[in-house]
Amino acid sequence: MLTGGEPLLNRELEAICTFFRDLGLHLTLLTTGLLLQKKAAIVAAGFDDIIISIDGPPEIHDRIRNVSGAFRVIQKGILAVRALRPEMPISCRTTVQKLNYAHLRATVSAARSLGLNSISFLAADVSSAAFNREEPWALERQEEVALSRAELMKLEDEIELLIETYQEDIKSGFVTESQAKLRRIANRFRERIDGSPTKAPICNAPWVSAVMEVDGSVRPCFFHPSVGNAHQLPLEEAINTDAALSFRSRLKVASNPTCQRCVCSLNYAR
Repeated sequence: MLTGGEPLLNRELEAICTFFRDLGLHLTLLTTGLLLQKKAAIVAAGFDDIIISIDGPPEIHDRIRNVSGAFRVIQKGILAVRALRPEMPISCRTTVQKLNYAHLRATVSAARSLGLNSISFLAADVSSAAFNREEPWALERQEEVALSRAELMKLEDEIELLIETYQEDIKSGFVTESQAKLRRIANRFRERIDGSPTKAPICNAPWVSAVMEVDGSVRPCFFHPSVGNAHQLPLEEAINTDAALSFRSRLKVASNPTCQRCVCSLNYAR
């Protein structure tokens, strides 16, 4: 998976795609979608599937992105890619936060209007230094994204209405989360508000994947510190340094504080 930042801004994108495709690897693009139309030919030829960050129905998405017409630009980009590769799977991911928690049903409807294959939801991560943050957010910044107790109650109602309204889409997998996983989104916000014990999701990310950043840093996942550097060592060695091997041998996901706060787990089965 290529993520960012925004992968479509990388001037070497076509060469990167060629490199991975020559290795026979499945390549997923995680993108804001704003450059899909411009880069449609490269995307259609270089990737196997696309995940677009959608923050809500058009007006909510544009407000959160602070880009007028952003939703419409994404729509044009999807059409451009599908014109070249009609069968390409294109899905979206929605991060639930203060500005969109009341619009989850409308977001599913928006995903349908875009002709997407599926939609997934996850709670906003407000407390870690993951996702290219130089350091964890200050409390004031967290409050701009996290929910208050009153907002949490409304989110819980919205999730129940989503489950009731879109039962068939949950069964079919168009909404990828189960009912239990959807309810778990609200639990993440409740844990922060109440200071209650957090429960780690089932996850095997450090044993089946790695995150490599632009400076070569190799992490076991987005949330744990670097254990090697692919600019200094071949990737196979960078993911198997003494630090990496020690980390994996000692890690207990269920009791690790970072894992317990995780909003973006991976449970990969071969």
